[in-house]
Amino acid sequence: MRRAIAWGALVCAVLGGCGGGEGRSLIAKDTLVAGVRPDLPGIAFQRPDGGFEGLDVDVARYLAGRLGKRVRFVPARAGDRESLLRDGGADLVLTFWVEPEWKLRLGFAGPYYLGHQDILVRREEGRVRSVHDLKGRRLCAVTGSGAAEQVIEERRVAAVPVAARGYGDCIAMLMDGRVDAITTNDTILAGLKRRAGDGVRLVNARYGERRTGIGMRPGDPDGCEAVNKAITEMYQDGTMSRLMHKWFGGTGLDLSVIEVPQFEGCS
Repeated sequence: MRRAIAWGALVCAVLGGCGGGEGRSLIAKDTLVAGVRPDLPGIAFQRPDGGFEGLDVDVARYLAGRLGKRVRFVPARAGDRESLLRDGGADLVLTFWVEPEWKLRLGFAGPYYLGHQDILVRREEGRVRSVHDLKGRRLCAVTGSGAAEQVIEERRVAAVPVAARGYGDCIAMLMDGRVDAITTNDTILAGLKRRAGDGVRLVNARYGERRTGIGMRPGDPDGCEAVNKAITEMYQDGTMSRLMHKWFGGTGLDLSVIEVPQFEGCS
């Protein structure tokens, strides 16, 4: 019996806890570690002094405050997000498309923003009006983001992917002509537009609804429900509308209707 108990304890330790999971829930923590992108102006950007700024940073601060927690930020590039959660490097990772394949491996709160995929091109490019106009064009493909794959595989548009580590590289390649377009979440593109200025424009093609959620470690439904409640409050008290206008006003992004997204549910 003693051997069985010891073995069970070892299994629980390896797997990160058994039973009710209170020790693993973010509810039990005083400080939440939020993973945010370091390379997306307007969304989340790491300044030269090491601090972070952007919509996701303000959202994470709001949610942590509603939960009575402090918050600390760590960089979470597109290709590192899952490992950051699984290895315990973050409790929450923002700017995550809520897709079935991700939900098989991770928990999700939200979505906290409902948008669409869109296209960013050089200002003088007038021939790209829809996703179908990307056929044969060089499309910036950020490793781990899946945005270019959505065009080529899901939409079956024969664009030519050009690999990039981040969207900062994409903007540089767009401006010097190495790529013809960038595609991803409309908010990400709006942030890039705001930073790049009048040399680029948002096409407003608006295809492929994108539910942007908050990645979490699986097995924490109580933590997920608490975050969802805080997201609802963020919309109801007008904070989300204020933040969207703060970071994306004047970029061409449609901010006329900002409403609470329908949650995916916690399990």
